[in-house]
Amino acid sequence: MKIEDTFKPYLTVKRSYKGGKSKQAVKANKKVYKLSSNENPLGTSPKVVAAIKAAIDDLHIYPDRTDNALCEALATDFNQELAPSQFLASNSGCDVIEMILRAFVNIGDEVIISNPCFVPYQSFSSRLGGVIVDVPLVGEDYTLDVAGIIAAITAKTKVIFLTSPNNPTGSYISKSELDTLLPEIPKNIIIIYDEVYRHFADADDYVTGVAYVKAGYNMVVVNSFSKSYGLAGMRVGYCYSSEKIISYIKQLSKPFIINKLSSAAAIAALEDRDFINEVVRTVHEERSYIYAELDRLDISYTPSQANFYLIEPPMAAAVFIDHMMSEGVMVRPADNFGAPGKVRISIGDHEANLAVIAALSSLPDCSSSIL
Repeated sequence: MKIEDTFKPYLTVKRSYKGGKSKQAVKANKKVYKLSSNENPLGTSPKVVAAIKAAIDDLHIYPDRTDNALCEALATDFNQELAPSQFLASNSGCDVIEMILRAFVNIGDEVIISNPCFVPYQSFSSRLGGVIVDVPLVGEDYTLDVAGIIAAITAKTKVIFLTSPNNPTGSYISKSELDTLLPEIPKNIIIIYDEVYRHFADADDYVTGVAYVKAGYNMVVVNSFSKSYGLAGMRVGYCYSSEKIISYIKQLSKPFIINKLSSAAAIAALEDRDFINEVVRTVHEERSYIYAELDRLDISYTPSQANFYLIEPPMAAAVFIDHMMSEGVMVRPADNFGAPGKVRISIGDHEANLAVIAALSSLPDCSSSIL
């Protein structure tokens, strides 16, 4: 008998999440633009930094053991459409996703995902003994296969992941698609609706999960402070749902789960709407600039509703990534997300995006397109 014989077989997950490298890890001897992790192009709100500094005193004292203060701030941010008791906050969007899965998934339960997608949907579910059912996104624009998801539902289905906008494709789920799909999902199934990139979406038929939660669907909607709020280093995320579902999931929440600095930062971030508006404006403007340049260089890309875009480089992805790094631009391979051969690039500030276009323009297949 060996210790390995006591290991749980479903913990040997082959596909796991691999975060993007840091600037320090690449050890570059030149300026590097990190566009591999979808981070905020403008950094962090000065008001948030001030709030963190003000909260530094008394770090030897425990913070509030609950997430109540942040949930009250979230209810205000959502214009009181949801009550504070309909929110749950924790240590990042990933932590929230894992908590939801722990609350609902047992060994043998089926979890529907749609590749390409965020890797933790699969890896976290598998680690709980869940069985992954993949209903891939379809077409060049990575559209949700509504009929395919409905057909894939069985008596063993416990969770369905929906993401809008989706990572790594930037595609989104339209209101009409949700209105068609949701009534067909049995009432005993949980829908995890990931809208982490919602602030950047501007499509006329884009919708958040608020109306569907209010309508009574078993939807748990995941959000994060890492992207539009520029707090990736603070690790704060949250979800909202019905009071009944949130109360149930909170049984898994640990006391003092959100540290004092993270809580102060998140609350201050919600209050600084001018900063969020400037971030969104920057992403929209730069997204349009990038598209025009990609069209000029004849580089294939997927239109995005997020703060990143997916391209198909005119060479092997690994060679392309090395080339971009040699030009001081860090980008992300998308094969681990289920999009082999594709590369995801975050939208930076204009200086960073100029560096991207310069690096792309120096590719052998693009040099003839330089104006």
